[in-house]
Amino acid sequence: MKKKGKQVKATTEMSDVTVDLKTKAATKPKQKRGRSGSSEDVPVSRKMPKRAASCTNFKSKPLRLSEKSATIENKKVQVVEEEIAAISLIAGPDDPRPNRRLTDFVFHDADGMPQPVEMLEVDDIFISGIILPLEKASEKEKETGVRCDGFGRIEDWSISGYEDGSPVIWISTELADYDCVKPAASYKKLFGLFYEKAHACVEVYKRLSKSAGGNPELSLDELLAALVRSMSGSKNFPHGASIRDLIISWGGFIFEQLVGLDEAPNGTDQPFVEIPVLAALRDESKKDEECAGMNVPPGGLMNAPLKISDGEKASKSNGPKPAVDEDEDMKLARVLQENENWQALKQKKRQRTSTSSSKLYIQINEDEIANDYPLPAYYKTTAQETDEYIIFDDFDTVDPDQLPRSMLHNWSLYNCDSRLISLELLPMKPCADIDVTVFGSGIMTADDGSGFCLDNEAGSASGSSGVQNEDGIPIYLSAIKEWMIEFGSSMVFISIRTDMAWYRLGKPSKQYAPWYQTVLKTARLAIAIITLLKEQTRASKLSFSEVIKRLYVVVHGQIILQQFAEFPDDTIRRSAFVSGLEDKMEERHHTKWLVKKKAILTKAENMNPRAAMGPVISKRKAMPATTTQLINRIWGEFYSNYSPEEVKEGDSLDAKKDEEEEEQEENEQEDCEEPEEENPILPQEPEKPSPASKQKKTRCSKTDINWVGQAVRKMCDGKALYKEAVIRGEVVALGSSVLVETSGSEEDSIYYVEYLFEDSDSRKFVHGRLMLRGRQTVLGDIANEREVFLTNDCMEFELDDVIQTVVVQIRTLPWGFEHRKANANFDKMDRAKAEDRKNKGLPIEFYCKSLYWPQRGAFFCLQTDKMGLGNGVCHSCEFMEAEKKKEAFVLDESKTGFTYMATEYHVDDFLYVGPHHFDTDERGNETYKGGRNVGLKAYVVCQLQQIEAPKTSKRADPDSVMVQVRRFYRPEDLSSDKAYRSDIQEVYYSEQVHKLPLSAIEGKCEVRRKKDLSSLDSTYIFEHVFFCERLYDPAKGSLKQLPVHIKLTPPKESLVSDAAIRKRKGKSKEGENDVDMIDNQESSASKNCLATLDIFAGCGGLSEGLQKAGASVTKWAIEYEEPAGDAFKLNHPDALAFVHNCNVILRAIMTACGDTDDCISTSEADELAAKLEEDVINNLPRPGQVDFINGGPPCQGFSGMNRFNQSTWSKVQCEMILAFLSFAEYFRPKFFLLENVRNFVSFNKGQTFRLALASLLEMGYQVRFGILEAGAFGVSQSRKRAFIWAASPEEVLPEWPEPMHVFAGPELKVTLNRNTQYAAARSTATGAPFRAITVRDTIGDLPAVGNGASAATIEYKNESVSWFQKRIRGDASVLTDHISKEMNELNVIRCQRIPKRPGADWRDLPEEKVKLSTGQMVDLIPWCLPNTAKRHNQWKGLFGRLDWEGNFPTSITDPQPMGKVGMCFHPDQDRILTVRECARSQGFPDRYKFSGNIQHKHKQIGNAVPPPLAYALGRKLKEAVEAKQRQLDHHSCL
Repeated sequence: MKKKGKQVKATTEMSDVTVDLKTKAATKPKQKRGRSGSSEDVPVSRKMPKRAASCTNFKSKPLRLSEKSATIENKKVQVVEEEIAAISLIAGPDDPRPNRRLTDFVFHDADGMPQPVEMLEVDDIFISGIILPLEKASEKEKETGVRCDGFGRIEDWSISGYEDGSPVIWISTELADYDCVKPAASYKKLFGLFYEKAHACVEVYKRLSKSAGGNPELSLDELLAALVRSMSGSKNFPHGASIRDLIISWGGFIFEQLVGLDEAPNGTDQPFVEIPVLAALRDESKKDEECAGMNVPPGGLMNAPLKISDGEKASKSNGPKPAVDEDEDMKLARVLQENENWQALKQKKRQRTSTSSSKLYIQINEDEIANDYPLPAYYKTTAQETDEYIIFDDFDTVDPDQLPRSMLHNWSLYNCDSRLISLELLPMKPCADIDVTVFGSGIMTADDGSGFCLDNEAGSASGSSGVQNEDGIPIYLSAIKEWMIEFGSSMVFISIRTDMAWYRLGKPSKQYAPWYQTVLKTARLAIAIITLLKEQTRASKLSFSEVIKRLYVVVHGQIILQQFAEFPDDTIRRSAFVSGLEDKMEERHHTKWLVKKKAILTKAENMNPRAAMGPVISKRKAMPATTTQLINRIWGEFYSNYSPEEVKEGDSLDAKKDEEEEEQEENEQEDCEEPEEENPILPQEPEKPSPASKQKKTRCSKTDINWVGQAVRKMCDGKALYKEAVIRGEVVALGSSVLVETSGSEEDSIYYVEYLFEDSDSRKFVHGRLMLRGRQTVLGDIANEREVFLTNDCMEFELDDVIQTVVVQIRTLPWGFEHRKANANFDKMDRAKAEDRKNKGLPIEFYCKSLYWPQRGAFFCLQTDKMGLGNGVCHSCEFMEAEKKKEAFVLDESKTGFTYMATEYHVDDFLYVGPHHFDTDERGNETYKGGRNVGLKAYVVCQLQQIEAPKTSKRADPDSVMVQVRRFYRPEDLSSDKAYRSDIQEVYYSEQVHKLPLSAIEGKCEVRRKKDLSSLDSTYIFEHVFFCERLYDPAKGSLKQLPVHIKLTPPKESLVSDAAIRKRKGKSKEGENDVDMIDNQESSASKNCLATLDIFAGCGGLSEGLQKAGASVTKWAIEYEEPAGDAFKLNHPDALAFVHNCNVILRAIMTACGDTDDCISTSEADELAAKLEEDVINNLPRPGQVDFINGGPPCQGFSGMNRFNQSTWSKVQCEMILAFLSFAEYFRPKFFLLENVRNFVSFNKGQTFRLALASLLEMGYQVRFGILEAGAFGVSQSRKRAFIWAASPEEVLPEWPEPMHVFAGPELKVTLNRNTQYAAARSTATGAPFRAITVRDTIGDLPAVGNGASAATIEYKNESVSWFQKRIRGDASVLTDHISKEMNELNVIRCQRIPKRPGADWRDLPEEKVKLSTGQMVDLIPWCLPNTAKRHNQWKGLFGRLDWEGNFPTSITDPQPMGKVGMCFHPDQDRILTVRECARSQGFPDRYKFSGNIQHKHKQIGNAVPPPLAYALGRKLKEAVEAKQRQLDHHSCL
């Protein structure tokens, strides 16, 4: 079968194409295009998969052409009236026929009324839409299309995409073939049915085709179950619709489509017509239609393939035909009925029945149910239990559905008095004004998907959960917010949710079992009633009294009502029984609660009474932060004016917007890899003002503007410079500020006067720099209303444009901890003065301390010595002009070199070229969640051979200049195995020479001989240096030794050679050898390292990387968790590590220094600080000793801050970020680094992030902010982290490091205002200096271990292979912590059944039961997954295997197959990843030690900053320190 989409490179001009199209339209024979065989295949550049048979005949109809052919310009989309003209305007393949993409399309009849695709059978259908090129444009290019409303009739259609796994629908007119990409928003409803039928065809193909990994021997039940799982996530399917029934109803359609594929047989595939299950699906469809009483033609199917018919029999068949064709009326009736049913279901999706049980929750009266429960009893235990907050302290989500999931065994529930209490008293939905609080305790384990068997006794559970003595963590829970019951087959699952996690309930404790029996009994009863109603033909009308008359139902009715509310069958959900039960419950005066949308509040103190009972493992309490007066004032003032009601209103608007967007995109696929960020409250967008265009003479005349004094000098262009001018009696002087009216803005702009001048026409001008009010910066409403920020935006305007002068004090306060009190006193008086002026109604007096540079995501200190000099030179303009010159392209006259993007290049230099310039014979980019980097490529290393500039062009540009380069190959260009076994810095010389545009160059690098590399054993890469030892012949695929005469980059002189030179010159000291000199230099370098305090140090990942970079030496560390603190001590023995609450430590330091008057702390912190031993207090750091503070304060509470409705400030006070900032404020170190989760910038609508920035700026720091992806810095893991750098005004603010490795993902941006965003680093998805580190690179050398491996140390057994393994292993002689969490028997079986292939997860498990060693039969697939997959993005990745060639998911604190990141199975071994494997994924060297049990070790790794990322930051810190030293050396020489 000939395939659509064949294409060759178009060489004709547009006019030629138009003529050719007309000729084809006139001469085309009336037969099906693409159905006849062809002896020749035209080469294709776009993969076009197999397409099924579709139409069998056509209806001749002349093409509707307008007399007009004019092209109309409509906004950005060009509009034409003729299809021929539209095709000619869009480039694309035209042989044998034009192929284009079609978007924003509508299928309609001759009257323009939209019609479903199925109407092709009974009527002439036409198209309106936008035509795009067949090939999708690159990310950098914007796609432009042409809208056409004059398409010809649809003559043919077909489905492709079978091999790719995603349906592609093609339609054909007389002139061209179109790939239907996206329907118009108004047409999605009508198009959805046909798209899902095509989707079903593709899914059946995947399940039955051997070439696609399917199994043609499946039974019908197995096939349907697999289809339901794979298609349940589609937004097209209405809520409550049975996917299984829909698929069965499409059986005839699916059968005919797949049988049509047999025309192009695949050697490995069995013909579809011979597959029994496909015929069974067709027969089931026919049977289903007959049972429904539909008039099915003999031998035919109601859902037969679509046929475009004109009433005449076609001469050629397009696949098997029904024995008897339907008549036109029957076709029309069937199509209309099918679409009416579909639209009815869609309507139900948007307008789900609102029964009172969905909006109101009826609480059970405790007195009513008292007789069904035992006498009061109290919770007692002798076990040591851990606070839930300790287990889940990496909380960073606000969506309850994204919370981690665990099992809870041997559990009990109780109230605040520890009295055992029934679940019935707690709502099954989050409600407002709940008057009951329920807590719980139990043993937490991984969620294995087990539940209670309905056929067993109340206390028995399936799977491992039936075991009384579970090996897990004893835990006490925070308040339970809701609970739910799920059921299916013979199983029932009951789960509870706190603000931290979901817990599926296993077997209760013996003490609590009597309180649980009633709940289970009622759940069984509800299921029995649902089953009864399902079997009734009049279920919706069966009254309450007719169903059951037992009072028991009414008493415990809330359990029954909630199960009905969640049941998918609308008939059952709306039955008269439900309304009757509600009425009965209301009669008994049960309480109604308003059901609110699920929302997680802040993580406040765990109020579980168990915390006050001994013994308890955790010593954590939510202690309000110890702060300085300054930090307390900044945060307290903001929250004292905080209005949660305003934010709530914004939330509702955001929610409404989200619902509208979901409705618009309901047919589009979604990727839920990353949780959505909250929409931040965005600051105003700063205008780039221009003076108002209206005349200013109404304000004053030119004669009212006069210079003061004579001109002081002249500019180089002859313009006279002045010091002062008087306008309307006000003096405008150098260094003053003026208000200028801005057109299009409600607020006038402030400009700083750099110089004043008069032009040759005697017009008086100001050259000014724009000053932004704080709210116009990233600070938004956090900013002080009196503070303005200087910018680099300059403008020249006439003095006539000045409205008035304004007072802006350029403020530079003395820096250092010793000036804190004096500065605080000044600030206090200044604020009092400002308040007094405000009370008197006087104008605001502004002040300015910083330069705001949004393009660099930073605030810098003012260079006051270069401001307002009045010499006709603006420092900002001069700097920006110099930057432009650096970026400008300059070609040497000799054409042997050029400057491009601020870098000089010369012939024989080595450089990078984007990989897409060499992609013609490369592999495609296959991506999925487990292997997102598969197919991504690093830059191609080349050597510049020749530069060719056009002779005719007067001025060359990077696109017109061509460069001839020699290509160097990388090991990954040969094979993935070669890449794995080779050094990442190795390249191969080749004789291949390519000619490319100069704009293809991405950067500069070096290629040396291996012996000339200076840091072969370095664990981290930061230099653009490669080595070459071999020559590669791509034609033969052979490698040879590199000839000696090949010239590479010459080596740089090393320390030894420097020492040798000094020795030869006689400058070395007597008796000093080369090694001594190197040691002295290294010792000198270590002395220049910054003395560092690491707060919230964890196991020390941040300190490890920073110290390796040579930037800092961690002398002190504070960590609250004892196991993590012990791990820090093991790896940093020279540091003083304090395992204590940082609030207590700060209080102790400030007390020891006599600054208690500046310290705000709790009495508890005071008491604990006083109890510290004297030697501990003496060892604590003091102001002046600390050069650098870094850390990552936990910010769990801020994730839900916008939902507080009372006592907001009291909750904020418990946050550790306040204490962290107070350390910086008190110590005033030279540098400060804050690390946090990526969503830190959007927590609390961005308020937390902006308050942190404001606090640092108020202290006087320079500040830089951004988000980085750790995977781009040398680890095989996706881990996005937000950072804030701060540097004192006397230091150089560190830059962001350059990402060195390819890694998939977009630029990580921080929103500055509504139209501006800032990215700290570019995305490396399109190329980087080095390839991505893979899972195989990371752990491929580690020995095999089994489930639950526990040996503390073992031998390596294998040599290291990859570049990463050699460096991460270092000099370690034995392997430590290669230990794995032990899974229960059921999860081990599941793991064994997960295929050992990339991307495999729970969806690949067979739908069957397995027998455990106890004799129990349990479901292999956890029942909760397929039944809740639709609302959880298919639970992608749960029970997932890693891909050897892919990357690790984000490292978490508790890897488990049913956890937050469920992809935790080894690629080849049937177990969870070990501690050491997780450590390697974070970049920890094998020598690094962890402390505590296996849970503690996983937690330490999951909470850590990857050392390679910390190293990259440390390199930039070191560069900043060295830059400052060079400045000092330069000044000392002057």
